[in-house]
Amino acid sequence: MKKYNLAFIDLETTGLNLDRHEIIEIGCVVARQVPQPGRGAALEIISELDLKVKPEHLETAEPEALRINGYNDSDWLFAVSLEQAMKALVEKTNGAMMISHNITFDWPFLQHAFAKTKVLNKMLSVRLDLLSMAFAKLYHKEEVQRFNLKFLADYFGIKNENAHTAMSDIKASIEIYKKLLEI
Repeated sequence: MKKYNLAFIDLETTGLNLDRHEIIEIGCVVARQVPQPGRGAALEIISELDLKVKPEHLETAEPEALRINGYNDSDWLFAVSLEQAMKALVEKTNGAMMISHNITFDWPFLQHAFAKTKVLNKMLSVRLDLLSMAFAKLYHKEEVQRFNLKFLADYFGIKNENAHTAMSDIKASIEIYKKLLEI
């Protein structure tokens, strides 16, 4: 697995229920693992993808979800279709291993989108979950009581000034990943 690229992926959606809600933003950073003798691997950024996805059923969106992720019609004016977004994602992530802060949320939405658009996923079947990594590595620390992205970013001193936008959350996730590898 060490030889594969890593695809850090984050989604913003119109709610939590994948049967009713939609992906409206996809952020992805693909990185190559560069061995550093005696120090593990460094990450070399290969490419980035930051897409706003045009919702098809905004009427089913949760108002709170739209507020949290900052949805507004003007910022999504030139959004791409879900099919275009999934094709672009596949092009970037072919043969990579997916990493997400909360894989149990992001992966089902992606699976649903792949099935809906009939776009063939070409990522590896192995996926890493930062939340689980953090739980395993930080469980023994009394001061760590939560494992969400905001708490971990604060704990490690990582700024995430545009939280709940896909690309900002991905960049924070990458920094958290690096910190977790040092523990």
